[in-house]
Amino acid sequence: MQDRRIAEIIRDQHPLMLGPEASLAEACRAMHQRRVGAVLVVEEPDWLLGIFTGRDAVRCLAEGQEARSTPLHQVMTRRPETLAPTQRASEALRLMDNGGFRHLPVCEAGHVRGIVSRYDFRSQEHARLDEETGFFERLR
Repeated sequence: MQDRRIAEIIRDQHPLMLGPEASLAEACRAMHQRRVGAVLVVEEPDWLLGIFTGRDAVRCLAEGQEARSTPLHQVMTRRPETLAPTQRASEALRLMDNGGFRHLPVCEAGHVRGIVSRYDFRSQEHARLDEETGFFERLR
């Protein structure tokens, strides 16, 4: 099976991006409307500052953050791990698995090109990661 490049996966994608002053409420509303699990926080036009995910939203609510007045720059994950469009699906899955996250911004020289989530990958790509992980565990 061919290991797809990330550029193929994000082709024709229009990721959800908001500025750092957007509120927690705005981010949650936009995520709900677009049916996505993450917002890329950017400076104009597409310079990545951070990421805000559904997990972050739950954490903010649990901490009692005020949704309408809390800006994203206060609650986002700053300088998240990123992936280049030229990298492979297996690299993305490995990075997400090792880091324990579900979303991975795709950037080129700091500029957003897209975002991938665990759900963007084919079952064969997940199986390949499981196979590689099992192989390395046996070597230990």
